[in-house]
Amino acid sequence: MKITIGNYQIRNWTMDDVSSLVKYADNPKVAENLRDAFPSPYRRDDAEAFISRIIGEPATRAFAIASGSEAIGSIGLLPGEDVHRLTAEMGYWLAEPFWGKGIMTSAVIRFCDYGFDVLGLNRIYAEPYAHNHASVKVLEKAGFQLEGRLRASVLKHDKVFDQFLYSKIRDGVISEAVNGAENNTSS
Repeated sequence: MKITIGNYQIRNWTMDDVSSLVKYADNPKVAENLRDAFPSPYRRDDAEAFISRIIGEPATRAFAIASGSEAIGSIGLLPGEDVHRLTAEMGYWLAEPFWGKGIMTSAVIRFCDYGFDVLGLNRIYAEPYAHNHASVKVLEKAGFQLEGRLRASVLKHDKVFDQFLYSKIRDGVISEAVNGAENNTSS
């Protein structure tokens, strides 16, 4: 898979990305806004294990955000199951030297198009920490809407934080859902 975003791209991870992944992921400023499953410090064996796992998945869920020469971040979707099978949670991070350049906003917009058009999703959501203003700004610029605040939902570094719940719905799904609900009402 390859999606062009200006001078950057979203593409599959390869073992050639191990060095750049370690270089950029081993940053406490990156890790502080991610879940604890993201190691900090981030070492070579963490990068090798991550990329090996992603390459070995039958359906790829995480992709590299890359310049022409190296991976500079990651973006992925975690699909729901059962009645949530048309919904996926999106996660992402970008290397600090590339912050504030609009790369992540463009990546999120294009990746949502991929999720809706190629994967057939109806809803993509993200749960940034409430204090992560940069991520909130990315989501809002990418057309996500705030659904609510998840109070005291995160424990990170022995501190409790709130999260926001943002979502983006595929065009046309809302009217389909409203029409379906109207057709299923009984008197």
